[in-house]
Amino acid sequence: MATGGQARVRASSGPAFAVLGQRAVRTLEQGYYTGAGSWNGCLPLRCGTGNQDWGDDSLTYSLYFHWRLTHDRAVVPIMNALAGTAYRYTPGSSSWSDVPMWDTIADVREYQVTGSQSALAKAEAAFRFVAIEHEPDFAFGACPSVLYQQPGGGNRLKTLETGSNYIKAALLLYQVTHYQRYLQLAIAEYNAVRAYFLSPHVPLYTVYVFDRGRTCRQVPARYFGSVNGNMIWAGFWLARATGQGSYQQQALATAHAVQAHLADAAGVYTDLQAENDISEPLVEAMYDLATLGHQWFARQWLLTAAAAAAAAGRRRTGRKCRPGPPPRTPVTVWQVNGGLTVEQAAAALDPHGRPPQPGFWAHATFVRHELFLHYGPVSFTFTGRAVAIIGTIGEICCEAGHARVFIDGSQTFDQTGIWQNKSSSGLTLPDSVLFAWRWPRPGAHTITIRPGLANPKEGGPYFHMIGYDVVP
Repeated sequence: MATGGQARVRASSGPAFAVLGQRAVRTLEQGYYTGAGSWNGCLPLRCGTGNQDWGDDSLTYSLYFHWRLTHDRAVVPIMNALAGTAYRYTPGSSSWSDVPMWDTIADVREYQVTGSQSALAKAEAAFRFVAIEHEPDFAFGACPSVLYQQPGGGNRLKTLETGSNYIKAALLLYQVTHYQRYLQLAIAEYNAVRAYFLSPHVPLYTVYVFDRGRTCRQVPARYFGSVNGNMIWAGFWLARATGQGSYQQQALATAHAVQAHLADAAGVYTDLQAENDISEPLVEAMYDLATLGHQWFARQWLLTAAAAAAAAGRRRTGRKCRPGPPPRTPVTVWQVNGGLTVEQAAAALDPHGRPPQPGFWAHATFVRHELFLHYGPVSFTFTGRAVAIIGTIGEICCEAGHARVFIDGSQTFDQTGIWQNKSSSGLTLPDSVLFAWRWPRPGAHTITIRPGLANPKEGGPYFHMIGYDVVP
């Protein structure tokens, strides 16, 4: 890592989106894929392998996306191997409610590529585990139409990671089986999600609701890319399945809100600053709007996001779907899936196009400036057109500890802020990008970090940075 005043300058040839897409697929198939029906949890350092739940499943989704775009025959044996090692749910299995729904979607994608009846059977069993066999373990409380994440209610959290994936899983099963019951379940869950997770003043979905038995209350403005992407996708495909245009109107409203509100000052999509989300579902949904829905704004959103990912520079670990500099530490599947997918999308939409600023972060200077949040706010001021705060993800591993971020006095629209201690990989990852932001032109800016408001999921306040990258 550079010290104060030392700039990292690298030349960049600015490859076309087609080349970036090819590199993304190569990273996916030859880096993250183990060759044995599972995914590496991170690169370049190996941090375990697996084929279950949202991190691993997100790479299966990305591989399916590649097959959908190209019908590359080389994908078929990989998907067959993944289908073979996919978890088979039985009534006696033990799980949180969101895990089988992530898995159902992966299993259906494997079936769509391979035609494997075993993959389809695993998909139906995973969905049935939550929707039928164990529904009483999750569907109770003050708002029983949406499900607790933990059986028996656990910490009283109901998460849209369950609900939005439930809808997508049911719709995918309806698409491949034509069984009307799946469509009915998707519609019912969609209506319940809009009743409890849709924010009151903007058509975005917050991810957390606490059901304490008498009331159901949102944790406001936790706008995960995964769940908003799932709800855009759900509205688009429900409209096609039912002929009701209101679903598509709702999907478009959310997609426009993502473009308008979940971006930095330069208009670049910026996912929440934690290692607890995946961006692939949002990329997939925007691609459907851009191509099947003929929505120009969605096309531009994808190309802008792909250009920002390319601006971080090339690494064989892949890029993140956010506007920050290249990672210095191992890149986990939770971080990389969106970047791998958006580069494929850009290659399909504009193969000969080139990112306008491929070496953007090569001109960054690292400024050592340690700040530790105790009880009151901390801040730093700089002059530039981009900043990235550097610290350790999972510093006190692996969940509780977050902070709110204010840019020139205004809190970020997605109020997740910096959830520093959340590490889905279970690793402590030093020298990580905790937060990144860009502006159209250089200027003087102040970043203020305030204590996070305590709740049973995100914990209490925590923040520790060692310095920041600044692009002049």
